Amino acid sequence: MNDSRFVYVIYILTTPQKLWEALTKPEFNRQYWFGFHQESGWQPGSPWKLVMPDGRVADAGEVVASDPPTRLVLKWRNEFRPELKAEGYTRCTFEIEPEGEMAKLTVTHEAENSHLLIERVSVGWPKILSSLKSLLETGRALPRTEDLPKGN
Repeated sequence: MNDSRFVYVIYILTTPQKLWEALTKPEFNRQYWFGFHQESGWQPGSPWKLVMPDGRVADAGEVVASDPPTRLVLKWRNEFRPELKAEGYTRCTFEIEPEGEMAKLTVTHEAENSHLLIERVSVGWPKILSSLKSLLETGRALPRTEDLPKGN
């Protein structure tokens, strides 16, 4: 799956466990993901979805691997943009490593035939992960910008 790949690494002043909770708990997601949240049982084979603030499903798939608090792999497909949905499933891997007082988070989003989606995630992930870092380090997420979907 190396035709298109986006990799983002960020260091956050937090513990791997707190970072895992922020990645997997809807009450945290809503704060840094601009109102969106994830729903899943977080076990391999569990369905997974990213839900917009208005309740519509933005993205969906399933949990491929889950090893709290170090690794999460999702099979991921956009559900609300027909041109992206047509490109099929991608794979998103979250790897968390302790680094002294910090946690190193590496997000790798890969697609076989989805250059358009990789273009989109290369804009979205830096904003979402910067907001996550801000929330965990200061208690305040970043404000929404106009180029993110509002879910309406």
